[in-house]
Amino acid sequence: MLTDGDTPLASEPPAAIDVRDAVKRYGDFTALKRISLTIADNEFFTLLGPSGCGKTTLLRMIAGFEDVTEGAILLYGDAIAALPPHKRPINTVFQDYALFPHKTVIDNVGFGLEMLGRSRAQARTRAGEVLEMVQLSQFAQRKPAQLSGGQQQRVALARALAPQPKVLLLDEPLSALDLKLRKTMQIELKHLQRETGITFIFVTHDQEEALTMSDRIAVMSSGELQQLGSAREIYESPRNMFVADFIGDTNLLSVTVDRVEGDKALCRMTGGHAMTCDAVPGVEPGAQVHASIRPERLYLTADTSSGMAGQVRENIFVGTDISTVVDLPGDLSLTVRTSNSARGAQGIFEPGAHVAVHMEEGAGRLLID
Repeated sequence: MLTDGDTPLASEPPAAIDVRDAVKRYGDFTALKRISLTIADNEFFTLLGPSGCGKTTLLRMIAGFEDVTEGAILLYGDAIAALPPHKRPINTVFQDYALFPHKTVIDNVGFGLEMLGRSRAQARTRAGEVLEMVQLSQFAQRKPAQLSGGQQQRVALARALAPQPKVLLLDEPLSALDLKLRKTMQIELKHLQRETGITFIFVTHDQEEALTMSDRIAVMSSGELQQLGSAREIYESPRNMFVADFIGDTNLLSVTVDRVEGDKALCRMTGGHAMTCDAVPGVEPGAQVHASIRPERLYLTADTSSGMAGQVRENIFVGTDISTVVDLPGDLSLTVRTSNSARGAQGIFEPGAHVAVHMEEGAGRLLID
């Protein structure tokens, strides 16, 4: 298409990574089933899913450690299938940091640069720059055994960042860290990605980790892409039962669609309780489907003249929140999450109490399968 002045419009810049109908087979076993996704330049992109879902296989195919059985993978518009790993402008940080125990921190970071042909002086200068970036300059002359797990992880990151790759792959690099340090490193990784402008592709099975760091998330299961979107889209509007159940906590309900009015579907839960959900394409009256309601989108009152009347079964204290399980008629139970605060305490009731469960507007999500 041309502008009014017949000047060609600038084309969209190529994606950092473009995966096109990628298939990976090991004999008769298909590990990846026609995966297609696009990862933008300067994006923090996460492959999320349970063990064995294919996320690490896809990461290894991008790195060049695994061949593509069918389909193609492009790096900034260029096919890379024929390029060996060391010829790709891509680096990987693994779960095992694989640091040289006999080398100092600065020599560990500079080693890869020397292998790429940099002089020792150039390598040490660049290594010093990235060590400052990851706040480890004061540990440059230490050996890995003299560092904590979190510090070793930063050294591995610095080593991977030193050659200034176009894409950095991270294969569950935080899994060996304790919870508090892992949360700290999640924020630091996101800051590093923004500071360097490098495209990060992160693999994890931890949904909270993915939600914390990612610009976009690809949820995978059994070698298939289940949903692709921003952290908020994935959490607030899960596409199917797997995504709804895997990402965060949710109440999964069997419902019958009574009628569809515009973009809303009026549904009935087990026991006859009514709820309104956003309609999904193709849903028809009479359909037996599933719906998801996040526990924090429900609240309790003592007045049972409205809402769904039920009885509190138990309260589960989880620090910042309290999860209350409420039994409803029709062999139905719902979990309600309330903040552990003075304001939230007004909506917490002891086991045995008769209460009403109320749903915030727009809380119910129909699932397409």
